Order: sequence, then C-alpha cells, then structure tokens
Amino acid sequence: MSDLSEASAAAPGPAAISITLPDGQTRELPAGATGADLAASLGRRAAKDALIAVADGVELDLNRPLPDSASVSLVFPSTDEGLEVLRHSTAHVLAQAVLRLYSSATFSIGPPITDGFYYDFDLGLDGGGRPRTFSDEDLEAIEAEMRAIVNARQPFIRAEVDRAVADELFADHPYKIEILDGEADDPASGPAGGVITTYRNTDEFVDLCRGPHVPDTGRLGHFKLMRVAGAYWRGDENRQMLQRVYGTAWGSAAELKAHLERLEEAAKRDHRRLVTELDLLSFPAELGGGLAVWHPKGAVVRKLMEDYSRDRHEAGGYEFVYTPHLANARLFETSGHLDFYAEGMYPPMEMDNGVYYPKPMNCPMHCLIFNQRQRSYRELPLRLFELGTVYRYERSGTLHGLMRIRGFTQDDSHLFVAPSQLAGEIEGLLDFVLSVLSAFGFDDFTFKLSTQDPDKYVGDDEGWERATAALRSALDRRGHDYTEAEGEAAFYGPKIDIDVTDAIGRSWQLSTIQVDFNLPERFNLRYTGADGEVHRPIMIHRALMGAIERFFGVMVEQYAGAFPPWLAPTQAVVLGVRADHDSFAEQVVARLAEAGFRAETVPADDPLGTRIRRAKLDKVPYVLVVGDDDVAAGTVGVNPRGQPVRRDVPLAEFMAQLAGEVESKATDVGGAGSTATDVSAAAADSGS
Repeated sequence: MSDLSEASAAAPGPAAISITLPDGQTRELPAGATGADLAASLGRRAAKDALIAVADGVELDLNRPLPDSASVSLVFPSTDEGLEVLRHSTAHVLAQAVLRLYSSATFSIGPPITDGFYYDFDLGLDGGGRPRTFSDEDLEAIEAEMRAIVNARQPFIRAEVDRAVADELFADHPYKIEILDGEADDPASGPAGGVITTYRNTDEFVDLCRGPHVPDTGRLGHFKLMRVAGAYWRGDENRQMLQRVYGTAWGSAAELKAHLERLEEAAKRDHRRLVTELDLLSFPAELGGGLAVWHPKGAVVRKLMEDYSRDRHEAGGYEFVYTPHLANARLFETSGHLDFYAEGMYPPMEMDNGVYYPKPMNCPMHCLIFNQRQRSYRELPLRLFELGTVYRYERSGTLHGLMRIRGFTQDDSHLFVAPSQLAGEIEGLLDFVLSVLSAFGFDDFTFKLSTQDPDKYVGDDEGWERATAALRSALDRRGHDYTEAEGEAAFYGPKIDIDVTDAIGRSWQLSTIQVDFNLPERFNLRYTGADGEVHRPIMIHRALMGAIERFFGVMVEQYAGAFPPWLAPTQAVVLGVRADHDSFAEQVVARLAEAGFRAETVPADDPLGTRIRRAKLDKVPYVLVVGDDDVAAGTVGVNPRGQPVRRDVPLAEFMAQLAGEVESKATDVGGAGSTATDVSAAAADSGS
C-alpha cells in the first residue's frame, strides 16, 4: 500500500453528513446514513411509504448510503417515478415466479411501461418440438406464485459484479449474455459505464438490472397480469418468438381497481370492435395488414370530417393542392428521407425510367409546387393544404386497427413564410388547431415541445435554435403550459405536439406544428423580397387531425360509436307503430331528406320494441316513432339517445332542433350532454 493509500485509510471519515431536502431545508445525518434512515427521520409515514431516494439526480435504493452535501428527495408510490419503481420491481417478481414454475424457461427483458410492465420469456420446446406458450390458466398460476413471493417480503439486494461472475450467474440464460455482450440494448439492465449490476431476491433468483427497486417484495401487491403476446427477440422477425406477459401495477388497491375499470370501459369503446358492429369499415385479409376499406356509413362520417376540414381551411386562407402517390427516388434523396426515414418507407419499385417510392410524406411535393415559378414576398404566407394519402411501412406486430396503419390520409398543410411572419403564423396555427379540435368535442389539451435529436438531424444548429425559439415563444405568448421533450423532434425540425384527453381520460397525440429551415435549403426555395433581393422562406409543417384514419378511430372511442348528430351517419330512424303507419313514416323521412338530414325508416315487419332496440344498438341519435295521433296531427314521438321520450312533437319543431345541433356542432343529443344508451329503457318509453 502506498503512503497516500495508508493515509487515506487511516484518516477518519466525517462523523455526519449534511443533505438538502427539496424544500431547501438541510438535515444532519450520521455518516453512512441511507435513504431509509432519511425517511425514518422524516416520520413514520415517510418511513412506511418511501420507495427509493434520489441524490443529486441519481436514483438509489433505500439501503444505499447517501453522499455528503447532496440534494436528496424521496420517491413515493403516488408519483410517476414511484409507479415506475413499483412496476419495474413487480416485473422482477413476475420473472422469479415464471422461472420457479417452468423449469425449461429462460428470461430476457422486463421493463416498466405506461400503466404497467412486461417480461419476455422463452419457455423452450414441447414434446413435439414446438415452442411452448402460456395459456390463461398459466397466468392464474403465475399470479398466485407472485403473491406468494410478495408475501415472503423478499429483499432486493444489489451487487456490482465483474464479467466472469455475471457469465457464471447467467450461464443458462443466453438472452442475458447477449445483453452483457452489448448485442442487445436494454437501458434497464445493460451495463452502465462498464458497471454490471444485479439484484438478488433469493439464493435461487438473481436478475441483471440497473435498478433501483423497492426495499422488499412486501411493498408490492397491487398488481394484475393482463395478457400474453408474442414478441420477437430484439424486434427481429428472424429471431426467437418470445412469450411476453403484460401486467399492471399500482400504489394502492383503489388505484388498481380504478385502472381496471378504465380498461373495461376502454374495451367497450375499442374502435376495432365498434367499426365492425356499426358497419363503418373493415380490414379484409385479402388486402393485407394495416389497410382498411370504408363502408358507406363510415364513409359518410369521413366525408363530413373532410368537408369540415376543407371549409375551415378555405376560410383560413389556404390553397388546395393535390400530389401523386409515388415519386422518383431523387425527390426523397433531396428531402433527406432516404437518409433518415428509409426504414419507414416501402421498398423501391424499379421502373424503366428510374426508381420510385410510394410517398411517406407530402412535404417534398409541396416544396416542388412552391418552386415551380418565381415567388414574391407579396405571396407570403403561402398556405398549401392537401388531404394527401401516404404509405409507411409498419411492422405487422405494431399494427393496431386505425391507430397504427400502413396507408392513411393526412390533412396536411405546409406554410411558406418570411422570417418576420413566423411567430404570428405559429400563434395563429395554435388557435386554428384548438378551434377545429373543439368542434369535434375535445376541450382538454396538453402541449409538448420536441427538440433536436443530436444524432439524427439535418441543417445547422443556428437554424434549429431559431426554430425552437419561435415555437417556444408562440406557446408562451398564447399562455399554454407545455413540457419539453429533448431529442424527440423529426430530423428536419423541432415541433409542437398537441394531445387531447378523451371522454375516459386517455391522452391522444393528434396535431403537430413543425418549423423547418432545412427543406427550403435542400430544395433551394426562394422568393423576392421587398428589397428586391432573393430570400429563403421558412417552412411550417402542420397536420391538424394528423391521419384521418387515426382521428376517426379516436372519435369512435371518444363517443363509444355514438357520434353527435352532426357527424352521425344516420341522424334519425323513423318507425311506424304498425304497418299502416309506414306510409307516414316514409313521408317524414322524405321531409327530413329534403332539409338535408340523413334519415331512414324500417318497415313494421318486426315489433316496435325490437326495431327501437336495433336503432339504439346502431347508436342513432334520434328514433322518431309515429302512430295514429301523429298521422293526424303531423307530429312525431322523439326518442333521443340516452334521454327521455317526448311525445306529440311537431315535425317542424324537431327539424329546427336538429338543424340547430348540426349548425352548432353540438356534441350531445337533445342538449342534455349525454351519449349514454339504455336500450331497455328506450324500448319501454317508445310510446307503442
């Protein structure tokens, strides 16, 4: 040992450490004090609930010593950070349970995810040489084993090990070895800074993980296993198909119960089921995955959405354009898509006059339109709008109804502006986006500013800084709260993403506003300024609904298929009480159609209650019932969706009411703000 080492070893350490709490208070603790000691010093509740400590931004298990002079906070289950720790720790319990129950199993990765966690397993082969899979009964057994592990209050014991020890620990688990070799990237468990860390719960179970984790498994317990799915190892179709077990975990029984209730409600609203039940559209296998055909009823709703979008854009000073569905590879070389987005594009088509690609974006073609002739500053801002269909390759495992699809139509706008116009245009776009989204029933918005990815961008840093500053300034000037997402911008510019919250509290990313100094440079876009000199415009990309298909899917789930009157494919069904009322019912339908409403009648071949129930299941806003008195007086019985029945309503009065709801884009029926449907009550109140 050197003199310096001997002196260091002999020198006594500090008798105490000083840490700073989030509120600025300082606290003295004995040298070597841990996060658990800090929690105990703050009171019984903190000692009971704290999960981990964060010292100068570094997350630590509660049993690790705190550094002197650090800023320290504790993480509790009620926070997002706490839920992530709970979920990550529960994933370890899942892995231990599976390895206990299935001797042939090995494991790969198990990260926390939104609302839960998963773990991927390879169960080996069955007697017939086929890969083993989990069943629903297996999930029940695994969950029972997990609860036994939780009840055992097993500690999470962290260790730093060298590669030789790690190789020995995971000799029977090849996926862990790939992670150690750096062949598989797993930010939750792979070595960090050359340090390999493990967590052991028992003599039999140890996992490769960076942590941190809860002190022991007894802190867990509010969880449920949800489902099993197939997942290729490292997302490669040529690698092993693993069994992915999904679960959810929460900080309390009440939170778990509320989440499961939300999932139940979400299942009722699942657009993949509703579009079939309501005969809106379908995904024929003959077309291939991720491609839809629209049936007449769905096409009516889509047309109404697109017509509204066209009307608003025309009123907002936009000019309409159309562009082809494919283009020569040179276009996408110029735009940069072949350098930065090729994995999202379909393979090239070799033609006799070059190589062509289905377009993944509309923006390069809009640049060509701008560049077709000399432009003057008097033409700016030039706002181009297109309902343009694009094609993007999505792996089959990622396809999800209309939410993740391979061919879709964007309500795509590109604005070419002078630098002095940039701030005002962005602010105007924010107002425009919120106004249109509000018409479709959304009123709860969140904003995210995505900034440069340092490893994937075109252009110079100065342009990126100017673009980011312009977006940030517009948000500030409009008074919108927002978060910043570092590194999440597209390769050609920073952006504002606008999310909406739907009727059951889920968040959907819909609209995007993106500033781009780079495509104008790459396409050499120019205009003549008031000074007679040539200048470069700035380009703003703006998708309002995003993809029409995805927006439609969100709308189906927002309204549970019960579209408001202005969007409903059929606004009213007119039913005669008996067959001798059918003629008057047809007259009512004709009156409604003449006034521009979408109405139909169903002959009285079935009992009235059956026909009302069918209309309610089809989620028609209004069922109009006509009997003897209505034929004589020219009235109708109005049976609104989810609202009380009104009898003897003059047809003109009903038509005026419906016209008002359509004109105002009312999102409810009958002005009562409800889209609930009670089929039994509807039939009982039919006036038959």
